[in-house]
Amino acid sequence: MSSPITPKITSLVDLPSSEAKWVKLQKATYIDASGKERVWEIASRKTTGKSGVDAVAMGNIIYHPSKPPSTVLVIQFRPPVNAFTIEWPAGLIDAHESAEEAAVRELYEETGYRGTVISTSPAVSADPGMTSANMKLCMVEVHLNEGEPEPEQHLEDGEEIQRVNVPLSELYERLEEFAKEGYVVAAKLYHWAAGVRYAIDHPELFKKA
Repeated sequence: MSSPITPKITSLVDLPSSEAKWVKLQKATYIDASGKERVWEIASRKTTGKSGVDAVAMGNIIYHPSKPPSTVLVIQFRPPVNAFTIEWPAGLIDAHESAEEAAVRELYEETGYRGTVISTSPAVSADPGMTSANMKLCMVEVHLNEGEPEPEQHLEDGEEIQRVNVPLSELYERLEEFAKEGYVVAAKLYHWAAGVRYAIDHPELFKKA
């Protein structure tokens, strides 16, 4: 990425939950299957709305009259990993929104594309061994016209997000290349791409009886 300054972490200190705006640490005491009492540390969001769902990610398919189907990915610096990441567009669901409404809004803000949600997953866990944070995956279709220019992003203040369109047929290989170049690939995106690649390589596993 071309930038006058390369983002990086300059300081890292412990943060008490009482001073945190977005997350909190909790200690859960529970009884396991053998009846033994155990303790687990949990990171929870403070922003979970009434729906009980924290965030939405937008798996997206871009259809163009004369180009192969593609997907738009976003590149941004993520402080928790101190690196640039490759992800599908995603964002928190506002208190008044459904997952589908948030998906359309976030896709437009981060990429400029206006799409239609064709399916929505149930609430799924982001990292169940560490956090209670969850999300829904909305698959979104975007249909473009011939000669239509790339849309303008509508980023919030402080957001620096680069878009990259990748043909679906090349997605798995491109993610492998991004990883070798030092980018951190989001797990949900990599797993989806790996699943598609596996289905392509082993079609016999998906034949109906």
